[in-house]
Amino acid sequence: MNSENKMIAACGLQCHNCDIYQAPDNPEIAQRIVAWLKRERNIEIGTEAIRCFGCKQDRSECWSEECWIRECCVDKKKLEFCSECEDFPCNRLVEWSQQNNGYAKGLARLRRMKQVD
Repeated sequence: MNSENKMIAACGLQCHNCDIYQAPDNPEIAQRIVAWLKRERNIEIGTEAIRCFGCKQDRSECWSEECWIRECCVDKKKLEFCSECEDFPCNRLVEWSQQNNGYAKGLARLRRMKQVD
């Protein structure tokens, strides 16, 4: 794996900029995520459970096992990035990218990576 791509998720997000990735070392971010989960998803979880080491790393302590992108790209298709898929960009990924600016940047990063290949 290219060392500069090691901390880019399969979906194109940069892990080091992700709140969930930063949460174990930043109690303020962890509390904000816990509050959001309770308010928006009715999920009660402690701050110690908010941890992710990247979708291509050890996921034994990952806060969520429910990432459809990781399941499709990494687990099922054995790809490093969605941009390597013959269906890239699929409709579901495009719809995901429209949810917020961070996701849109992730898709844009994948498109740039596709052009470089």
